[in-house]
Amino acid sequence: MSEIPTLPVTFRPGRTRAVLLTAGVAIFVVITAVAALLEKLGPGERLSFVFTAALIAGVLALLARVKVVADESGVTVVNIVSKRRLDWAEIIQVNLRPGDPWVFLNLSDGTSLPALGIQPGIAKQRAIADARALRALVEARTTRDLP
Repeated sequence: MSEIPTLPVTFRPGRTRAVLLTAGVAIFVVITAVAALLEKLGPGERLSFVFTAALIAGVLALLARVKVVADESGVTVVNIVSKRRLDWAEIIQVNLRPGDPWVFLNLSDGTSLPALGIQPGIAKQRAIADARALRALVEARTTRDLP
């Protein structure tokens, strides 16, 4: 069994997040600079360049917001555009199989919830360790909650 982390704990893809946020800022700066330097552009066209840059940076920021937060009362899964709060008893199993893009939580209602905050993308070993830690937390919390 994996070591149980101290609560509260937040799992997020740190390297992926850094890459996405850095790329978002860089893209915004470059496109805005291009808009400012192109002399033939009118004010509306410059504004459309800046708006497009902000839109791209915003999408990258949404992709970077994913996380899984575990605390004493349960788990909060923050995905790209959704956020869901789960009690410990609702989580039956934590899965990260070879080839999975992220962790899946099997829930007591028979559904599965993707938890994008733990993904093997750039840092595979970190994702495996995080999945094991979350699994250990679920096992410890659901065993403790049994009558």
